[in-house]
Amino acid sequence: MDPYKIVKHPLSTEKSIRLMESQNKLVFVVDLDADKEMIKKAVEEMFKVEVDSVNTFVRKGEKRAYIKFSEKNLAIDIATQLGLM
Repeated sequence: MDPYKIVKHPLSTEKSIRLMESQNKLVFVVDLDADKEMIKKAVEEMFKVEVDSVNTFVRKGEKRAYIKFSEKNLAIDIATQLGLM
């Protein structure tokens, strides 16, 4: 599956900014049918980074993925690349 169909867009809320700064995480809205492994591979392919873990959360027909990046890849750098910062 195309990584750009799995990962729809980043989420920029107060909580996601706080997670980015404190825990090196970014939050993305993802496809409802995507599993954690598919999301991990898609993010690694899209941004050429290493992902430590993926947690998902489904609410009101929307699936969010909390992506924790490895220590050598800073979430704030990826957010800057996406235009969030």
